[in-house]
Amino acid sequence: MASNTTRGFLVGLGGGALAVAISYVVRIFLGGVFLPELAAQTLFTLTPGAIESQAVESLQSLAKYSAFAGGLIVNLLLYGTFGALLYRAKSISQQGGRLERFVSFTLLPYIILATVGVLLLFTTAIQSSPVSLPVLLLSLVPPQLAFGATLIWFNSVGPTKPTELCEATNPPKGKKKFDRRRRLFIQAGVASAVGAAILVYGVGFLLNPANPAGNTPANPSALFAQNVTTNGNFYRVDVNIFPPTVDGSGWHLQVYGLVNSPLTLTLDQIQQMSFYDQYNTLECVSNTIGGDLISTAQWRGVRLKDVLNQAGLQPSADYIVFRAVDGYDVAIPLERAMLDGTLLAFEMNGAPLPTEHGYPLRAIVPGLYGMMNAKWITSIEAVSGPYQGYWQARGWTSNAEYQTGSEIVIPGNAQVTQRFGIDGSGNIPFGTTPIAGIAYAGDRGISKVEVSTDGGNTWTQASTTEPLSAYTWVFWSAQWNPPATGSYKLVVRATDGTGAVQTAVVTNPFPDGATGYHVVDISVVGAQAGASS
Repeated sequence: MASNTTRGFLVGLGGGALAVAISYVVRIFLGGVFLPELAAQTLFTLTPGAIESQAVESLQSLAKYSAFAGGLIVNLLLYGTFGALLYRAKSISQQGGRLERFVSFTLLPYIILATVGVLLLFTTAIQSSPVSLPVLLLSLVPPQLAFGATLIWFNSVGPTKPTELCEATNPPKGKKKFDRRRRLFIQAGVASAVGAAILVYGVGFLLNPANPAGNTPANPSALFAQNVTTNGNFYRVDVNIFPPTVDGSGWHLQVYGLVNSPLTLTLDQIQQMSFYDQYNTLECVSNTIGGDLISTAQWRGVRLKDVLNQAGLQPSADYIVFRAVDGYDVAIPLERAMLDGTLLAFEMNGAPLPTEHGYPLRAIVPGLYGMMNAKWITSIEAVSGPYQGYWQARGWTSNAEYQTGSEIVIPGNAQVTQRFGIDGSGNIPFGTTPIAGIAYAGDRGISKVEVSTDGGNTWTQASTTEPLSAYTWVFWSAQWNPPATGSYKLVVRATDGTGAVQTAVVTNPFPDGATGYHVVDISVVGAQAGASS
């Protein structure tokens, strides 16, 4: 019986790998439900903001992918368990024809997974695409049919040869016994290989979150060349595992609520309005001090205030709510909505908005963390009074104004090689070591950046670049002559455009965004005495 259970588990794992692959195809190409994704979404919904913040702080953009990978593994293990149970049930495996066994192998997993899916569906508040109960139930049919067919194929015996299913308790003799065991091991190996391939392919290739930071630039010039982040390297943080896919030709924007003339606008109509090109930096509220969840792009879009003025705001309206195709919602104060820099963007860096960054329409709201810059917008509602959106309901900030922050990017490692010469007075350095990074304070701008090489005891003003707009980061740099080899503590701080100095008080991202100085510990190692720079 133990051999039957092991064989059943491995065969179920192989069939489950195929079922998961088919389920993914149904999700991507037909808009169906993918259970590991739905499980991860449910986990996000139930996780308090403080715990979610710790996960993002520890794993950065991999946090949600880790949850998805966990859901994927659990899904495969469930299939393995189904296989073990079905192979242990001799009455199912040995009685009836192939069709009857196929129905048995298909029906039990379908009932159990459909039940799990329904529970998840009614628990989570966010789905990557509009999902209904019929869509869920239909989405589970193709993968379960594939699972049942795989079990029949691996079983590969008719009702007249039940002994193959019981070879652990009634084993054949000699070479026949050896051949059947060899076939069992081959089948088990194939099942395990398929399961591993799906895991590696699904988590590694299909998700493959971009690393916006990439490699540390070799020098300040290389850093400054990254002033505009490419679309592929622009950070992405949202509530979805796979970004929603929206058909722009059938999409429309609804503007309603406390307005005199509700609007319904197509993408073509929006693109025919007066548009503006604008550079904006976006940063995730979950970004840690020195983290890489910050990027800059050029956005093209229409001013939100032009759309609201066309609809005619009523006097009682004081908040504007964005709602997205995935169920996400967030509100910004009316005074932010009416600023010239607040856009409804449909292009990014000269190209249509990529799917993962909000196609066909997203909000760009200068001065507010990325959570307020909604993607995949489907409707805009004018309301009265503060509005608790998706993240606010989980404890995150309602104000969401950027904290003043600065970061040391160069040097990016913990060791700097400095050439020293020797004379009668001791070590004299040849050349200098560059220190460089970024600073950002939302729409307040940056007026000054200072750097310290002695842990904050003394400060030197750094040089700063001109920002691309009033809404972007600046780059800064300084040249440093280490007086000797040894350990040093580099620190940076910025002053915003209002004259307020960045706070040194260290706080976690939750709930208002991280604060504190970025500190880098490095060691200076000397080159050979007398070497030239």
